Amino acid sequence: MRATRLLPRAERLPPRRDRWWRGAVLYQIWPRSFADGNGDGIGDLRGIGERLDHLARLGVDAVWISPFYESPMRDFGYDIADHRAVDPQFGTLEDFDRLLARAHALGLRVLVDFVPSHTSDRHPWFLESREDRANPRADWYVWADPRPDGTPPNNWLSVFGGSAWQWEPRRGQYYLHNFLKEQPDLDLHRPEVRAALLDIARFWLERGVDGFRLDAVEFALHDPRLRNNPPRREGSAPGGAAPDSPWAMQRHRFDKGRAELNALFLQPLWRLTEAYGGRVLLGEVTGEHARARIARHTNGGGLDMAYGFDLLTGEITASRVREAVEGMQARIGGGWMCWAFSNHDVRRAPSRLAHPDPPDAARLLLPVLLCCLPGSPCLYQGDELGLEEAELSFEDLRDPFGIAFWPRFPGRDGCRTPMPWKAGAPHGGFSETVPWIPFHEPHRRRAADRQYADPGSIYRRLAAFLAFRRTQPALRKGDIRFLDPTGPLLAFERRHSGSRILCVFDLGGAGGSFRLAARPRPLLSSAADVSGTTIELAPWGFLLAQPGEG
Repeated sequence: MRATRLLPRAERLPPRRDRWWRGAVLYQIWPRSFADGNGDGIGDLRGIGERLDHLARLGVDAVWISPFYESPMRDFGYDIADHRAVDPQFGTLEDFDRLLARAHALGLRVLVDFVPSHTSDRHPWFLESREDRANPRADWYVWADPRPDGTPPNNWLSVFGGSAWQWEPRRGQYYLHNFLKEQPDLDLHRPEVRAALLDIARFWLERGVDGFRLDAVEFALHDPRLRNNPPRREGSAPGGAAPDSPWAMQRHRFDKGRAELNALFLQPLWRLTEAYGGRVLLGEVTGEHARARIARHTNGGGLDMAYGFDLLTGEITASRVREAVEGMQARIGGGWMCWAFSNHDVRRAPSRLAHPDPPDAARLLLPVLLCCLPGSPCLYQGDELGLEEAELSFEDLRDPFGIAFWPRFPGRDGCRTPMPWKAGAPHGGFSETVPWIPFHEPHRRRAADRQYADPGSIYRRLAAFLAFRRTQPALRKGDIRFLDPTGPLLAFERRHSGSRILCVFDLGGAGGSFRLAARPRPLLSSAADVSGTTIELAPWGFLLAQPGEG
């Protein structure tokens, strides 16, 4: 491995000129399971395009589409073989262009996934790099010699299990893979690699995308000295790790989370997107010190906003939500947070409440609460229908993460089952043929067509709330001040330019009361009553109100 060049110093970038994304509601689509437009059992771009009305009526502002690029699909699209091509399973570039035009016509912005840390081992870059140590792309990936005894160069581990190093006999070296061995890590210390990634971003910006969601940001740069990671303190396992995973036994000080990433790549990418106007960069930030890193990245560090895993794992409780938000607000300064309860990597939010089968009131409360937090909320497909996690047998698993750590960790397939569109149709209307992963039959009763027709459904009530939220600057852009109710109630005020909204939620499922100094004026509620200065919430109830004066 050649000596690393001197690193540029990070500057603090100015705020975006166009910041439409501040307070916008995002919606994540996992293409494989959203809608099948050609009847082969796999969701695709055509299917997404045909269902965009569903999102426009709901009232979201932007759509984030997970990877649809050409890929061997060892990690379902996060192992990219051609960054400029659509995988045939998902359609064509022309299908994407039609989807983008349709979304823009409906007033929806479109973000696409951008994976800077690694490629597929079938990518032409890697096929060339692995051939020998002298080819033009020999240093595009992280290669290292073995130790004298033939073992890997250090103790770094893969998130998916085992060593993070794979032997390549053609070169007589190991290559780094933080995830699957089929996902070799790019070496972003190399300027030619960074330039190639910027060219890919430019390709999609020229097609008209409104921004990028950057996958696994913290894994995009490593310690060039390849120092060993130290052990982790007992009881401090990071969020998102599989139970009993050896990866969780290390402090990931050297294999990820490098501060020089801002100057080397994130800031040049930001400058590129700024030249196109109205674009946004959203980053996934995980691991130790995630809050501090989010603050650094979003305060002129190259990301406009970021999300961590504080509210994506574990039980959802009032105390946990408050601690996560207060902890982040104490650090983020002028940066911007994106909050989510569910996504393609974690257990669905209704299945993380302290109730084995939460009622509709609880399933509505979750996205409403999410959209009342300071920052930009990101809904995951099915949140608007109240979908719970699907429980799958080992035989039905497709996720390599779950297969590797079964049965202690069932993986990510339970949140990736097909969307239920039509209650009376085979496979819930997702596809005319057998889907790539089984349709979860209990989701049929929450199918979209049933909810469209029911004014009291989760979808219809959430759409009404999002329409209300659009008129409330305090909810979209305001700061937050937490109040101190008793028990499992969560209460806070959002405030912006003289506008104030009181938000009270029962996250315990037992109901409760909260007495205020002055009578509030209700604005929007579910299973809530105001009597004088006292708010009474039924189980899973919530109230949004204008605070009283006094």
